Amino acid sequence: MERDAHGLPWDVRIRLASLADIPALNQLIIRSAKELGAREYSPEQIAGALQGVFGVDTQLIHDQTYFVAALEEQLVGCGGWSRRATLFGADAIAGRDPEPLDPRADAARIRAFFVRPGYGRRGIARALLLRCEEEASKAGFRSLELMATLTGVPFYTAHGYASGPELEQPLATGGVMRLVSMRKELV
Repeated sequence: MERDAHGLPWDVRIRLASLADIPALNQLIIRSAKELGAREYSPEQIAGALQGVFGVDTQLIHDQTYFVAALEEQLVGCGGWSRRATLFGADAIAGRDPEPLDPRADAARIRAFFVRPGYGRRGIARALLLRCEEEASKAGFRSLELMATLTGVPFYTAHGYASGPELEQPLATGGVMRLVSMRKELV
C-alpha cells in the first residue's frame, strides 16, 4: 500500500470539515466514543459525555480549523485546533468561551479527535494532529493545549504532549468523567 508524506495510505484524504459533514461526524463520534472509549469509561459515562463533552463544535467548522480524514466518501477520522478560549466540548456543553486567543501569550487548543473503530493505528490521527500543529504554528502559536480522554493520553504522549492536572468533568446524566490536561511547546 502506497503512503503519503505523513504516512497515510494514498486513498485517505484530509480536508476541511464542512457543515454538510455534521451528520456523518456525529455518527463517527458516537461509534468512536462507545467502542474505543469502553476500555476506560463505563457506558453511562460515555452516554453522559455524548450529551456535551463529546460531539461536533460548529465553531471549529466555521473557523476552518476542523478536519476530516475521508476514505472515498466515508469519514474515518476527525480532529481540529482552535484559536478560541474553549478548551473542549461540543456545541451543547455549558461554559463555552469564543474569546480569541493571543498567539503570543496563549496556547492554541487541540480539539475533538476521533477515529472510526477499525481504522486505528493506520496513521489517521497522527496525520490529523500534524496538520493541526502545522496550521496553529502558521497562525503564530508557540504552544498547544488539550484536554485528553484517558483513551487519548497514550497517543498524545507519544506525540510530545506532557500530562498536566486531571479534571473530573461533570456529566449531563450525573457522575463525572476523568480527563487529563496536556500541553506541547512548538519548536
